[in-house]
Amino acid sequence: MIEPKKEFMEAAIEEAMKTKERGDYSVGAVVVKNGEILAKSGNRIKLDNDPTYHAEIVAIREAAKILGKRHLEDCILYATHEPCPMCTSAAVWAKMKGIVFGARIEDMQEFRTRNGNKIWSWRTIDIPASAIIVKGNPKLILVGDFMREQCKKLFHS
Repeated sequence: MIEPKKEFMEAAIEEAMKTKERGDYSVGAVVVKNGEILAKSGNRIKLDNDPTYHAEIVAIREAAKILGKRHLEDCILYATHEPCPMCTSAAVWAKMKGIVFGARIEDMQEFRTRNGNKIWSWRTIDIPASAIIVKGNPKLILVGDFMREQCKKLFHS
């Protein structure tokens, strides 16, 4: 069981806002261990010209470096948006305890439909995190919709 903590999602939201100000997508993530933030990041896709540099991936990589190991068994990933298949898989491969996210993949789909155009489109792979977790090992705990409305406010064009 995971009892989500507001302070950790607020830290992820803060990272999302910072990355938006720097010109990237406003997505944020933090890795928490034993009630303390171990690593945090915003999206870095545009900033580093790397399509794999999602906020969740950067935070997981940083946490692994800090701990000096690839398995993050007692860690929880907080993400402002439901992690994509790549990020969810990385959490599974890292053997994390679980994931807490805010905005749903459906929220992103709806925003993309309303606001997308030829120049701007929010690319997603429409596979929910739960579909990855159910087929993965270990089975991470997934907590969705945590501070969802605040996280939905991060969407921008």
